[in-house]
Amino acid sequence: MCPCSDDTGNVVLLGRPGCESRAELLSVALNLPTIASDEISDLSSGFVLVVDHSGLSLQQLGIKVPGPIRCDFAEGAVRHRRLYGGGKGQDIAKAVGLSHKGFKPRILDLTAGLGRDGFVLSTLGATVQMIERHPVVLALLQDGLTRAQLEAVADPELEEVLARISVFGLDGKDYLEKLSEEHRPDVVYLDPMFPPRGKSSKVKKEMQLFHQLVGVDPDASELLPLAVERARYRVVVKRPAHAPFLAESKPSYSLKGKSTRFDIYSVQKLP
Repeated sequence: MCPCSDDTGNVVLLGRPGCESRAELLSVALNLPTIASDEISDLSSGFVLVVDHSGLSLQQLGIKVPGPIRCDFAEGAVRHRRLYGGGKGQDIAKAVGLSHKGFKPRILDLTAGLGRDGFVLSTLGATVQMIERHPVVLALLQDGLTRAQLEAVADPELEEVLARISVFGLDGKDYLEKLSEEHRPDVVYLDPMFPPRGKSSKVKKEMQLFHQLVGVDPDASELLPLAVERARYRVVVKRPAHAPFLAESKPSYSLKGKSTRFDIYSVQKLP
């Protein structure tokens, strides 16, 4: 997820009882002001990053806003997808080449967000480097991975999945421009923020919140040609099913589902 800037001026931090010390550390690391529970009612808009014994969650403030979101790899929908999600028959697996003759690519996920797609790809055997430049989203992602590591103590399979994931708080475009030949990924994966759909459309609460926090990605079109230069085998762009091609650049081919499309830009044949 690539925000327009690293501005976190509309986010405050709240530490629940027993979590004040961690909240203070995060306040310094993220340069966020802290707030007490009884002060939240004084705020009519913005976001609260909440620190409690369950980890981090982000809540938008206001009337009729979506509920809080958190990053969770060990439980819920992400765990269900890891165990029962269709394996390498999924479109995302086909798009990055995981269904090709035992190919286990090194994938650079330049717009990681909460890391769900990258995590799925790691469960299928890929090594995934996640890049996320928005500091609050990055904090949620790192918190989710940290809690998953604790769960992995009793889950060897999850431990193997997490061992194939690394996370960096960087700007994707800057990273690509500085990427050396020896560190070129096999596949670059892009899932840039797309402008919100009409009011009548049902958008997942996570996307509603991120549209408010992060906005759209005005530099997403600049990532594509750079990614094609750096990828060894292909670039994969995730788009809404009926969205225009990124940077108006026609892909080599596409895999289209009901709501999502994967555009594949081939550089050379898979090994």
